[in-house]
Amino acid sequence: MNKYELCLVLNAKIEDDERAALVEKAKDYISRAGGTVTNVDEWGKKRLAYEIQKMREGYYYFIAFDGNADSPAQLEENVRIMDNVLRFLCVRQDVA
Repeated sequence: MNKYELCLVLNAKIEDDERAALVEKAKDYISRAGGTVTNVDEWGKKRLAYEIQKMREGYYYFIAFDGNADSPAQLEENVRIMDNVLRFLCVRQDVA
């Protein structure tokens, strides 16, 4: 199992419960892809470096998980079509 981290930038104009539901949905996609979530880090509302979909702020979440080599591809397929996700990035963490 490899260690990965998923960064999600969510729409800042949605409600707290809807944001929590999106994070839970992403965690569900990770478990469906054969991964296990190890940590969820909420950074809160931050100013974006540039405007995305006419928005200047977004909520940042970092989800660390363990998964197989094909887990990120399956996860990205599902996250790509989620509403209210402005940007996402899944990277493999180096184990030193």
